[in-house]
Amino acid sequence: MIQLKRVYESARAKDGMRFLVERLWPRGLKKNEVLLDGWLKDVAPSPTLRSWFGHDPAKWSTFRQRYFAELDRQPKTWEPILRAAKRGTVTLIFSSRDIEHNNAVALKEYLKRKSQFQSPRQTGRHEKKAA
Repeated sequence: MIQLKRVYESARAKDGMRFLVERLWPRGLKKNEVLLDGWLKDVAPSPTLRSWFGHDPAKWSTFRQRYFAELDRQPKTWEPILRAAKRGTVTLIFSSRDIEHNNAVALKEYLKRKSQFQSPRQTGRHEKKAA
């Protein structure tokens, strides 16, 4: 399971593995104040895409398309998140004030799609055929 949480919210045991998915460190926080299992800078949108988007909801659809294309070219950046989610709960940590239009929301959607289209061989599961 993959869930989302703002970095400014308190960590909870039910968060499971916590990954910051921002290229820049969140404003106003010290690194020792945030409980994380990893800071995955490279899974965040490129600086060019991030700057173009500017958290403008009118650009949301196009942002998602461009971000998904970036993610398609860099599977090593997001595969660790998918592997962790298969073992338990993962929380993608983000800093945006807009909780509906940010890279963590888009990344969660992308990962959900990827997990649905993996074959049993890729996931390590093998199903028996019905007789």
